[in-house]
Amino acid sequence: MSKLTESRLAAILAEASPGDTRTVTGHEALGGGTYNTLHRVTLSDGGRVILKLAPDKDAARLTYEGELLVNEDEFYRCAGGATGVPVPEVLHLAADSLLMSELPGDPWAASAAGMGDAEHDRLRRELGALVAELHTVTGTRFGYPSEAVPTAPTWRAAFGEMLEAVLGDAERFGAGLPVSVERVRALVRGAAPALDEVTVPALVHFDLWQGNILLDGPPGERRIGGIIDGERMFWGDPLAEFVSLNLFGEPEDDQALLAGYRAGGGDTGFDAAARLRMALYRCYLYLIMLVEGVPRGYPPARSAVTRRTAGPALILALGLISTST
Repeated sequence: MSKLTESRLAAILAEASPGDTRTVTGHEALGGGTYNTLHRVTLSDGGRVILKLAPDKDAARLTYEGELLVNEDEFYRCAGGATGVPVPEVLHLAADSLLMSELPGDPWAASAAGMGDAEHDRLRRELGALVAELHTVTGTRFGYPSEAVPTAPTWRAAFGEMLEAVLGDAERFGAGLPVSVERVRALVRGAAPALDEVTVPALVHFDLWQGNILLDGPPGERRIGGIIDGERMFWGDPLAEFVSLNLFGEPEDDQALLAGYRAGGGDTGFDAAARLRMALYRCYLYLIMLVEGVPRGYPPARSAVTRRTAGPALILALGLISTST
């Protein structure tokens, strides 16, 4: 785990803002992260910023997790510069740290249990419209900006690299998968032509669970105050977003979100080819979930829950791919 000392914090702030006379009056670690660590830093003028630190260089990690802060920096700069989606402002990116502005609100996950249906649906519609706006931002190559996994000029090639990286990680870390790596490779290879329909690299967050959506305001009147933790973004197929938005379900399970996405100009005409591509993206995400616990040293109880949920979901997605090709 990367540690934040007073001297390290002072050095980061000095590099970010040379000549800034403000001093640090306090900082606190924020929970919720499973890879990078997050800190809220309070300055002498009362202002606050958010600092994200990468793990130590020798920490075990999945291949795609190399230089995640580069991905997050690109997500905020691209989304913030071209849309009205509320994202942090990047103040400084260094090799092992990202300094950014603080957005208002608390994670949706913290208030989900006590939220009424009307407010929930209104916020899901608002989120759908924001996601559609994110997807209007386009890049020049497919894949992760960090190049931890090589980018490519086509989505089929880039996704192939992404999938092969996590399958290689599964073999490297000895992760116990419910299906063989060779079987996954064979099924995905047969479905790969469906990826050729994607010709424009769109901005995809790919981690839009409720912990990464900030809500601001009193109960009943909350609005989305920010979209955060863009470190797992890639340039790719907008359909991949629906996998993280509804981890173990179908897009139609969230009609309010789909209504907002359509209202924002997004396409929800999910034909057979689209369903096949979403199955591929589910496989990719479920594989990440099943493998990442090994290098991170998750306790047995947590790993068992992941195997009980992501394992059968992976088999189901692979079954859909098998019958669709």
